[in-house]
Amino acid sequence: MEIKSAASFIDYYEKIRARTNRLIEIVPPEYLDFSYKPGKFTIGDQIRHIAAIERYMYGETISGRKSAYPGCGKELADGYENIVQYFNEMHRQTIEIISGLSDEDLNLKCLTPANSEISVWKWLRAMVEHEIHHRAEIYIYLNLLDIKTPQIFGFSAEEVQDLSVKL
Repeated sequence: MEIKSAASFIDYYEKIRARTNRLIEIVPPEYLDFSYKPGKFTIGDQIRHIAAIERYMYGETISGRKSAYPGCGKELADGYENIVQYFNEMHRQTIEIISGLSDEDLNLKCLTPANSEISVWKWLRAMVEHEIHHRAEIYIYLNLLDIKTPQIFGFSAEEVQDLSVKL
């Protein structure tokens, strides 16, 4: 997917974010500190990580600045409401940055934390992939806790199979 318009990218990204928000809405606050293994991200860390990376790595680098990723610890936001507020505020700020890009700016180069040059549009595409990756991890965490998760497109794999033509 090539991104040629900041406005159309924002429209697309907001749909991705809506799916992530639907998942976060069902996270029981008492499980924010759950991790499948000591030393790995907790559910709360996952949510803070998506937010902080979006704003302080992607948002900064597409603005021509160096990554300022602060990590994903509780010092950024603790407790369900605070984490959701942080998540939404970092997204709002990032969308504001993206909204300031012209369509021509999407072809400019930005510098990744690894000092690799990449087109802004490709870096934005990577931002979407990053969110989807961590959203999938939250799905797995919630499944490990036997918490029913929303279907990403409305149907389970079994329901799609039932609705499909039998070959």
